[in-house]
Order: sequence, then C-alpha cells, then structure tokens
Amino acid sequence: MSAQETNISPAYTLHIRNMVCPRCIKVVTEALQQLELPVQEVKLGEAILTHEPTAAQVSILEKILSTEGFDLINDPRTEIAEKIKIAIIELLRSGRVEELHVNLSDYLAELLGKDYNTLSTAFSASEGITIARFMVLQKVEMAKELLDYNELSLSQIADRLGYSSVAHLSGQFKQITGVTPSAYKNNSQVSRKPLDQVS
Repeated sequence: MSAQETNISPAYTLHIRNMVCPRCIKVVTEALQQLELPVQEVKLGEAILTHEPTAAQVSILEKILSTEGFDLINDPRTEIAEKIKIAIIELLRSGRVEELHVNLSDYLAELLGKDYNTLSTAFSASEGITIARFMVLQKVEMAKELLDYNELSLSQIADRLGYSSVAHLSGQFKQITGVTPSAYKNNSQVSRKPLDQVS
C-alpha cells in the first residue's frame, strides 16, 4: 500500500551536526517547533519530520541551529562522521566499554553497517583526525568528568572507560592534558570541553 493510499506522508530526515547530549535534543526540538515543522522524532544527530520542509524553512532553520552551535549536514561523509561520533559518545556514556568484546573498528562497522575502511576514510576527511584519536580525546574528557564527580577511584574510571590499566589511562590523560589524573583532580586548572568541541 502506498503512502498516498494510507494518507501518510513519508518521513523526512534532517541530519544535524554537533548533537551530543539530551540538551541538544531539547534545543533542536524547540527550534523545529518554533518554525512549526511537523516533528515526528528528534534524536542525537537526526530530526525526523513527517514531510519535507520548504527551502525557505530549511534556510531559517539553518540560521537558528547555527546560533546554537549546530549545522545541517548535506555531505554523506560528514553524515557518516557524525554517526561515528554519536556512537562513540553513547558507548562511553553507557559505561559498557569494558564489556565490549570486539575492538572499536568491528563495533562501529557492525553498528553502522559499513566496512571500517569506509568509516575511517569518511571520518578523517570530515574531521581531520582519526577515529582512534577521537576516541582517546573523548575518553580523556569523560575521565575529567568522572574525576570531577569524585565518586569513582582512578582504577574504577580506567575500568569503566575500557583501559587495560591505570597506567594506560594516566599516560593518555597526561599526553592530552599535560597533567596526570591525580594532578587534575587536585587542581582543576585544566578545563573540560563541551563534547561537541572535542576534536
């Protein structure tokens, strides 16, 4: 049965860059509602509308989103890169990294249904860094957040983020921030970055 026969318009998906948290979903939803666009669902990286917006609506939406730090994605490589970023952020936030019984490349390839070489090439072209480097930067930002919460030991943080040892975490942390996790915890002069600015 066609969409016309059921009077249901096909859904139209907008791909949006820099959506990395629940607050982002709220901001994008409000922007769509402000333009009275027919929102079906908003999730990280995507807004699904019941039908395609007009060119004028898209132009206004781009301006509104830009003021909030978001961009509409029109390039397939950028779309893939954004999906990879969201997958990595969600994996780290879930606390399931240590349960991952495959390496990151296999995990992303299976999750996104594309071979890793395709993903890696698109990501590097779009972001200017490798997926592995992005993962390290995200882990360090997450480690800072967990250190700020002061609820877990360094060993527990290392486990949660999938490090083989505290020494491995400390080495990467110092390489990125210039200080050890302990020094960061005792003197938080090293500031945290918003997740959408980590690259």
